[in-house]
Amino acid sequence: MLTLGLWPALPRTTLQAAVRSRVKPFSTNSSARFAISRNVIQKHPTTLSPLPPYRSSRTIVTDAHTVTQASSQDAWKKFAITAAAVAGTVVVAEGFLNRDTRDSLTTSEQSYLHDSFKYTGGGLVLTALVARSMFRSGFAFRIMSANPWLVLGVSLVGSIGSMMGVYYTPPERTVQKHLFWLGFNACQAATLSPLFFLSPAILSRAALYTCGVVGSLSYVGATAKNDRYLYMGGPLLAGVTVVALSSLAPMALPLGMRGLAVAESISLYGGLAVFGGFVLYDTQKILQHARMAEMGVIPRDPMKEAIALELDMINILWV
Repeated sequence: MLTLGLWPALPRTTLQAAVRSRVKPFSTNSSARFAISRNVIQKHPTTLSPLPPYRSSRTIVTDAHTVTQASSQDAWKKFAITAAAVAGTVVVAEGFLNRDTRDSLTTSEQSYLHDSFKYTGGGLVLTALVARSMFRSGFAFRIMSANPWLVLGVSLVGSIGSMMGVYYTPPERTVQKHLFWLGFNACQAATLSPLFFLSPAILSRAALYTCGVVGSLSYVGATAKNDRYLYMGGPLLAGVTVVALSSLAPMALPLGMRGLAVAESISLYGGLAVFGGFVLYDTQKILQHARMAEMGVIPRDPMKEAIALELDMINILWV
C-alpha cells in the first residue's frame, strides 16, 4: 500500500512574516517551527489551502497474484496426449495411404534403406549440434541483423553447392564426399540457428511432430507396392514451386492483409502437404535405387539418398 499526500506551497510573504514574528533568531527547535507553520496555515487560509490529509491522500493497492507451476502429472499427461496423437497419425496414415502392402523387403533393400536413414539421422544430429553452438557463440544474432537478401543468397549458394558436391562425387572418393556432406550440414545449421531464439518447449514439440510425420510416411512408403508413389515427382515439383513463391511474395509484392493471410496459409499447409509427399516419393526412390544398385545399373550411394530425406525433414520442421 502506497500513500501519496498532496500539500501545496504557501505564499512566501505570509510564511516569512510568521516566522520572523514568532521565532527567535538562531533558533534550532524544529518542532517549534513546525507548530508555527501549522498555525499560520490555519489562520491564513488561501485558495490553495490543502484539504485534510484523509481527503487529499490517494491510496494505491496492488494485489500479488500467486504464480503456480504445472505439476509433473500434468506434464506427463501432456506428453501422453502428444504421443497418442503421433501414434494415431501413424495408424491413420497407414490405413489411408497403404491399403495394399507389398511383400517383405529384400536384404539389399533393407540394407540400403537402413544406411540411408543412418546418414539422415547423423546429419540431423550434426546440424542440431552445430546450430546450437552457433547460437551460443552469437553467430545467430549476426545472421538476423544482416541483410536478409545477402543471407538468403549465401545460404542458397552454400547449400546447393555442397549438395551438388555430394551428388556428383563418386562413392569411391570417401573423404571428399564426406567433406561435402559436412559442409552441407554446416550450411543448414547456419540457416536454422536463429530458431533457438524460440522457446525450447516449442522447438521440442515441433521436432516431435516432425519425427512422427516423417516416420509414419516413411513406413508407408517402405511397405507400399513398388513404384506406387514415384509418379508424384512432377506434381510435387510444381507444388514446391508454388510454396516457394508464396513464401517470397510478401518480400517482393505489396500485398494487403488478406493477401498476406492467403500467402501464409499456402506456405504453411501447402508446405506440409508437399514435403509430406516428398517423404513418400523419396522413400520409394531409395528402394528403387537399391534394386538398381543390386543389378549393377547405378553405384550404391546411401549418402546421396540421405540428403533428400534430410531436406524433407528440415522443411517440414521449418513450415
